[in-house]
Amino acid sequence: MSDLREELGERVVPRIKSGICSIVIPDESVDLFRFRAGVRKAARLPPVEKFEQLCAALEEWSDSEPLCGLPDETFGTRKSDLREEWMDAVHSQLEAALEADEEKWLRAETAKLFERIPERDWIFGFYLAVHGRELGHVARERLIKRWVKRYGAPDPNSDLQDVIYELRGTPRRTRGTSLRPVPNQLPPGKLRPFGRDALIRDLQEVVKERQDANRPTLIVLRGLAGIGKSTVALRLADALRDRFPDGVLHNNLRGFAGGDVTPADPEEILDQFLAALSPRTRATGLDGKSAALRTVLADRSVLMVLDDAVNAAQVRPLLPGCGASAVIVTSRKALGELGAGQDAHFCTVGSLGDDAAAAILLERLHAPEQEARRYFVSELVELCDRHPLALTVVARRLEHRSLQGISALVRDLREEKDKLDVLHFPEEDLSVRMALACSERALSDAARRLLWQLAVHPGPSICWDAVMDLDPAGEPTRADRAVEELVAASLVEFRSDRYSLHDLVRAFARHEIDPGVDGPRRDFEEATVRQVLEHQLQNVRACDRLLDRYRTLPVGDPDAVRVCVPENLAHAMTLLDAEYDAVQLGIQLAYQKGLELYTWLLPMALVTYQWCRHRLGDALRGLASAREAAEGVAAPVDCAMVYRMLAGTHWRLEEFEMAAAQLQRAVLLSRQDDSESGRLSLARSLHTLALTLRKQGNGAAAEGHHREALELYRMLPDPSGEAAALNGIGTLHHDRGEDDEALRLCEEALRVVGAADPRGKADVLYTLAEIRLSRSERTEALNLYRQAYEIFRELEHWHDESKLLWRYADALVAVGRSHEAVQALERVLVLRERMGGDGTREVRDRLEKLR
Repeated sequence: MSDLREELGERVVPRIKSGICSIVIPDESVDLFRFRAGVRKAARLPPVEKFEQLCAALEEWSDSEPLCGLPDETFGTRKSDLREEWMDAVHSQLEAALEADEEKWLRAETAKLFERIPERDWIFGFYLAVHGRELGHVARERLIKRWVKRYGAPDPNSDLQDVIYELRGTPRRTRGTSLRPVPNQLPPGKLRPFGRDALIRDLQEVVKERQDANRPTLIVLRGLAGIGKSTVALRLADALRDRFPDGVLHNNLRGFAGGDVTPADPEEILDQFLAALSPRTRATGLDGKSAALRTVLADRSVLMVLDDAVNAAQVRPLLPGCGASAVIVTSRKALGELGAGQDAHFCTVGSLGDDAAAAILLERLHAPEQEARRYFVSELVELCDRHPLALTVVARRLEHRSLQGISALVRDLREEKDKLDVLHFPEEDLSVRMALACSERALSDAARRLLWQLAVHPGPSICWDAVMDLDPAGEPTRADRAVEELVAASLVEFRSDRYSLHDLVRAFARHEIDPGVDGPRRDFEEATVRQVLEHQLQNVRACDRLLDRYRTLPVGDPDAVRVCVPENLAHAMTLLDAEYDAVQLGIQLAYQKGLELYTWLLPMALVTYQWCRHRLGDALRGLASAREAAEGVAAPVDCAMVYRMLAGTHWRLEEFEMAAAQLQRAVLLSRQDDSESGRLSLARSLHTLALTLRKQGNGAAAEGHHREALELYRMLPDPSGEAAALNGIGTLHHDRGEDDEALRLCEEALRVVGAADPRGKADVLYTLAEIRLSRSERTEALNLYRQAYEIFRELEHWHDESKLLWRYADALVAVGRSHEAVQALERVLVLRERMGGDGTREVRDRLEKLR
């Protein structure tokens, strides 16, 4: 994927934080997509242009056989589907040619098609329509008889039978629906469905599949207010219009119209639909009219668009019972009840991609203006969170603004409290505030209060337990039912087992919703913030205890929050992976609110995970805030611990001078406390300082600090610390070429550390491997490397695992085991990709030489 990304660019091979890889192929580069686009364009053209457009679209097929060369056992079904798609386009092309009087072309083309595909009745029908009269009666009847004998009698209602009747001079039979009214109520779409082509194509396939099986289709498009559900529904219905010969019905159900407008009465809608389809019906009452509609639709193929439904009860009486009709419903509600017995296809319409969002902003601007304003587009897209209605409002404002005016617009959108004012454009009935207000008015008090609390939460997402922990911040609200209501109302998104708010919903909830609590709103907000941060601190600390069991933090007992205690180290890392972004924002929130306890404890509880995942920039920022807060509220020993964590982060960034400065401060703070915890802090600070001084080339000072730390560790006693100090001294002897003494000290360290400290054991094993390798004891070295690697991998210390495997590959190459070296370096490549991609070129170059 990295090679593809370099070759094709990140727009085609995007980086996805979840670890899933994908390829986004531009539609214009694929012949099938170009063909489909041409066919869609042709559908709206008059006959002559339609014929020309279809000819151009079909030129994308170099042959009528799709996926030529791929095996039928794997691709047979797909080949068949694509072949039918080609045949549909050919059918439309022949019809357009007839309407456009392309006689010469028709004569040649129908002859070729009939010779190649004689079994298709419609191809035979076109052939007869073009060539039938010139054949003469006897030859024509002989041809028809021969075709019927070989392929069977045509359907009495088919186009082929109509052609035969016409050639014979026989009156045509009346088809079942030809005398019925054919409504066409679809209104014109006001907006283009930018970025929805793939969704619309997929939904077309759903309708086609069920219609071909003579099954009714129910598609429910649900999503946030202003997200573009109606636009998708209208474009989908327009694309499907030709598949429903008995008409298209449309009605705005006014579920969330706002103001004094009430939702449409389903019985009134039934009256309108029955009048359009069966004017003479005498049914009465909701149930009777619903049954009458099902009867009318039983043998017809009608498309219905029900826009803006308020609930399932409003929609259910309007649904067909059987047959090949289809219904497209849009709603802000989930309408999950419609799935019972209806085989409904539910589809959530989400935010747009970057390119589609930018296209909305640039649509109305001339080319010179587009170029001048493109600088602001990406930021405007981000500030609107890719929301179609918000983007449409901004696009209207861009039309009449200078560059300075656009800059001011960007500034206003950055301010959350001003954002909704910018996105209010009453002149064209466009307003994000009004759209969201219609959804908010339908909420219960409990759901409204929870939505406000979720907006106070820093985001970007929140887990179930954290949602439940919001209850004690105010009156009991049965958060479980309230969050279900919010998800059903499309105001909260539930994805990957987490809940999240769209940025515009967050702004609306914080500034437009009254949480409805007794007492000052500020007190309720403060209580909510503390509850959020306490939940984060307790859960991160529960995971950190498995990552670093030797670090103690003054975190109290979890009295009012739920704590998910991880089962093992892997589970802890998984939990932190999921919570990481939310905790990062929680640290910022604690700093902004001046909550010093959380400002220093949250970064400290998170730092070991950040080291493992090589998120060192985040660690530095969080620990800088932690140092500032700890100096004001924490004991000297705890402050020394913050300085050690800062130094450890600088150390991993190879900023050893900065690390040494932080550690000098940690040593001074630790010497202020003569208790056991102070002596332990001093030992750890001295040991870490010694490691840093060695990196700076000051081996003598490093050994002195290691030996002072060793003495302290033995007095305490602390076996893990003792082993680490012995390993440090052994490393210094190895640096000086005194491998016998280095080996003795490190083997002693290995005996002392035992199994209680796997990280410390892995460090000692690595040093022993280096010593053995320098003594040319390669077999022993390889075995030690392997043991250390297995520990690092189990601990998910990506950086240390990558560093060790790099050295391990050197040793494997030296003994002629290049194949294993390649496997080790491939793992290094994966790890460096996970850590942001630094150094991957170096790994690939080395792999290329070894392969």
